[in-house]
Amino acid sequence: MRCIVTGAAGFVGSHLAERLLEDGHEVCGIDAFIDYYDRSIKEKNLEGPRSWKTFTFVEGNLTHLPLLPLLNGVDWIFHQAAQAGVRASWGAEFARYTECNVLATQRLLETALRVGNVKRIVYASSSSVYGDALQFPITEDAQLRPYSPYGVTKLAAENLCTLYHHNFGLPTVSLRYFTVYGPRQRPDMAFHRFCKAVLHHEPIRIYDDGLQTRDFTYISDIVEANLCAATSNTAIGQVMNIAGGSRVTLRSVVDILSQVSSSSVQVNFEERQHGDVRHTFADTTKAQHFLNYQPLVSLQEGLANEFEYARSLYRLVHTA
Repeated sequence: MRCIVTGAAGFVGSHLAERLLEDGHEVCGIDAFIDYYDRSIKEKNLEGPRSWKTFTFVEGNLTHLPLLPLLNGVDWIFHQAAQAGVRASWGAEFARYTECNVLATQRLLETALRVGNVKRIVYASSSSVYGDALQFPITEDAQLRPYSPYGVTKLAAENLCTLYHHNFGLPTVSLRYFTVYGPRQRPDMAFHRFCKAVLHHEPIRIYDDGLQTRDFTYISDIVEANLCAATSNTAIGQVMNIAGGSRVTLRSVVDILSQVSSSSVQVNFEERQHGDVRHTFADTTKAQHFLNYQPLVSLQEGLANEFEYARSLYRLVHTA
């Protein structure tokens, strides 16, 4: 298949591009290298995909790129690109979120509709569309009440995908990711920050009391869900939770990190941040039904993998 992966230099996008290439597909990666974090990290993410002759890369913003020639002849589109970050989405920065998350998605959908031959568009949605949920585990028909401007834009883009499917038959699938982690995780995300602090012998900073819970999902399980969404005909038009299958407190995460790093970990508890939800825990029955989805990587194994990646990354940074 000929595939497009938007956000290909990012955390999920780079892993997904590599897996598609390994499976024998042709991949065009698109990324704008938005300055949310160091470009050198994104360039490193692309080293794997760029080693393949069947990979091409286009640098540019989806709101400005000439998408028609890029989408012509493409079978699958994996739309991972977005302006990330709950805490940064307040205030003047919101304009960037509406442009990158909503307008870019609408333009991609409109172009796919014009091209007419796209077999699947898999959209990376987010658990942030639920906000502070009232019941657990969270099912897809739970009330949607985003708790941050970021969540508002992710829900708007997800709704656009659903609208284009219902009105024009565009073959969209939306996957609501729950707290993805693993090697190449963004430097602003919790596990990356925790690993970096341990490596630098600094205290881990946890916002709130550490008793908040998350449903952590390992990167390879996210990638597998995307591939299944592209190949399952019954998944077309569906919106599904993709999660790791367990509800864990951040204090428990610190305990696991202490084990995998063989380090004594100090924690500083700080004020809760605007937009942070208290708990997440997903019901993945729908994904099991439509995608045969089952998370395979335990938190212990996945966090050990991320810590080893962080160790190699910061060793490289330190000696550069």
